[in-house]
Amino acid sequence: MTVSVKSQFPYRYDEVGSLLRPEALKEARAKFQAGELDAAGLKAVEDREVSRVVKKQVELGLKAVTDGEFRRSWWHLDFFDGLNGAHFFTPEKGYNFNGLETRKGGIKITDKVTYNPDHPFFAGFSYLNQIVPEGVTAKQTIPSPSVMFPNKDAEIYDEHYNNDLDAFVDDLIVAYQKTVQHFYDLGCRYLQIDDTSWGMWASFSKGTLNPALKPVAEAAVRAINAIADHKPADLTLTMHVCRGNYASTWAGAGAYDPVADYLAQLHIDGYFLEYDDERSGGFAPLQKIADNGRHQRIVLGLVTSKKPELESPADLKARLKDASQYVPLEDLCLSAQCGFASTEEGNHLSEDEQWAKLNLVIETAKAVWFD
Repeated sequence: MTVSVKSQFPYRYDEVGSLLRPEALKEARAKFQAGELDAAGLKAVEDREVSRVVKKQVELGLKAVTDGEFRRSWWHLDFFDGLNGAHFFTPEKGYNFNGLETRKGGIKITDKVTYNPDHPFFAGFSYLNQIVPEGVTAKQTIPSPSVMFPNKDAEIYDEHYNNDLDAFVDDLIVAYQKTVQHFYDLGCRYLQIDDTSWGMWASFSKGTLNPALKPVAEAAVRAINAIADHKPADLTLTMHVCRGNYASTWAGAGAYDPVADYLAQLHIDGYFLEYDDERSGGFAPLQKIADNGRHQRIVLGLVTSKKPELESPADLKARLKDASQYVPLEDLCLSAQCGFASTEEGNHLSEDEQWAKLNLVIETAKAVWFD
């Protein structure tokens, strides 16, 4: 295997973002919703639990840590609800996942979408950035703009823009550019956008992208690149591609082949790609990214966050070697396939099992790379 001296994010061993919510936090949120705990009381519990989980991540050896998304109920809806012109609502049905329907939640667009300088995520990041020790990076995660594209199937409605996707994307770009800049001004140097669109679009296609999806895929490239090209040079921007993560189940299945050409056009600094089971297909589509000349890091999510059983280190190393046929090993990294609790329900494993998964990622990566 190879030795590399690269030190930029993503790190050789990294994490996607969300972590299992502790019972104390779940109880505090339930009391808050029932009117038995005020906002200050909830924040005090959130602060305490974020501090605890940051300490645990540092002890484990992670170089970039998150707040576990402990202040959110949903990985995406809470962020969108914080923008001007978008509001959370409860639809008639939840999202369709493999074998279940999720809790109900959606975003309704009620006005021009704009940047909110008082977005609650800013205060959350500021707290995280204040408590990380020297030498450890505070990593912020937010949903990708394409997740907010008007899509009735996803219970995200467009009632203001009259299906003018270009006008909507134009506004969304500006809102994101200003939001990213504000995170930077607060000290953020590592930002990840989480994107279920690519995984689902791949699921709806065979071999090549379904022609009906090309306009939204092109719009997604335009939006993400406008954000990437506008960000400060020393802010690392990565993207996690997800096929759904709710109570240990998934929403989409399909190889990356139909979307690989689009992913390779993105001006981001790195990709987090799910590869924990056969739903993700083979590594060959990664060649498209490797050949685009940008030397972006690809973080392979070989360790599942959906089940407690630990993968074999030998099998993980063998799969990394297989992937290196298409991407130089020096441009690869390792992580879990997704977060452990994209919603506050969380996946079906214990905190100890969660930490064992992340420890496996760390120890395997250390055996493969030397940086």
